[in-house]
Amino acid sequence: MGEGPGSYDPYGGGRAPYNDGSYGGGSYDRGPGPGPYNGGGYDGRPYDDGPYDDGGYGGGDGYDGGNTYRAGQAPPPPVGPKLPWKELLSGLVLRPSATFWQMRDHTMWPTAITVTFVYGLLAVFGFDKARQDVLNATLSNSIPWVLTTAVIVVIASLILGAVTHTLARQLGGDGAWQPTVGLSMLIMSITDAPRLLFAMFLGGDSPFVQVLGWATWLAAGALFTSMVSKSHDLPWPKALAASAIQLVALLTIIKLGTF
Repeated sequence: MGEGPGSYDPYGGGRAPYNDGSYGGGSYDRGPGPGPYNGGGYDGRPYDDGPYDDGGYGGGDGYDGGNTYRAGQAPPPPVGPKLPWKELLSGLVLRPSATFWQMRDHTMWPTAITVTFVYGLLAVFGFDKARQDVLNATLSNSIPWVLTTAVIVVIASLILGAVTHTLARQLGGDGAWQPTVGLSMLIMSITDAPRLLFAMFLGGDSPFVQVLGWATWLAAGALFTSMVSKSHDLPWPKALAASAIQLVALLTIIKLGTF
């Protein structure tokens, strides 16, 4: 009462509240110590050191560029360019592992169907009785017989390859069906070619042909397992299980049928 303006200074010395720059202009005083928000980040750390720095959780390069392929995820781009048919066929014999990796996302229908069809044309002559019937028949009768057998072999190989692919998917694989079926057709035809070649001249009852048949069947099992494992990203026991039906059919229908 009776005191003029400025005679009462509630803030002491005419200072504005929260002087030090925290209110009424300026910046907040961060103080000398490492307060919880000192330096622009929690506990003095800059904000760009957070868990998502550099594009991944916990730092680093995140998901490693998508270079890891796992079943249940979208497949990566093809490992390499599509192989020409000559390199594909030679690769299955000389470097099967690298060939399976490179071709697991590529189709190969012309090569697979052509090779299997030629194999089917010659398969008739691997059976002793069928060979005699074809050679003793007239040309007009033997040609349709041989062509029909070749078509049946192609269809059967397509079905068996599809079964192998389906089993691989059921066991957790994630490969495409076209490469799996195409490669399975080529494996079936190429691995049985040595046995078929000798059976045409020595007969299926030859001990050498029988031993060669078992050896090529085991080779086919190894190639089927490797192919399914790489095409579907499966461990080898599951890959072998997915190939089991095709291997049994190959053994009973083609190889044991000539013994």
